[in-house]
Amino acid sequence: MSDRHEVSHMIVRVARAHQLAATCLLRPLGLYLGQELLLMRLWERDDQSQADLAKALSLDPSTVTRTVRSLEQQGLLTRRPSERDRRALVVSLTDEGRALRDQVEHAWSELERAALAGMPDRQRAETLRVLRRLEGNLTAALPEIRAACPPGVPGDPGDPGDPHHP
Repeated sequence: MSDRHEVSHMIVRVARAHQLAATCLLRPLGLYLGQELLLMRLWERDDQSQADLAKALSLDPSTVTRTVRSLEQQGLLTRRPSERDRRALVVSLTDEGRALRDQVEHAWSELERAALAGMPDRQRAETLRVLRRLEGNLTAALPEIRAACPPGVPGDPGDPGDPHHP
């Protein structure tokens, strides 16, 4: 492997390992990867529209619709028409959804512990700083990269389902 691409290769490998570990920790709770992120948003502020959740999570609205539907079927959420805009749906936690919070937070603590094992506080802080820098760099480069996407590629800037589409 070329040194020129080592960082990108490691990002992919770390992301895969993180996703696998998170999946293993969440499945016993009856959750699929990504569902916990939507729940976390609602734990921070309950009663949000699906559109607001999609925007806050930078997800396609159809992805949020599927996730909400699945969590609703599990009895963790409810949906109801908005009082201000009857076309919009407001998503709310059920008592079962609220009760899952401690277990999900424990799973995420375990994930964090595993990922940072053996790293002193200073190295943990530096890792977080570098990750934020990488995210900032990629986010800044995204408009130019997305403009070069061939039509039909997920995240294509011309895709009206894309949450970043104007």
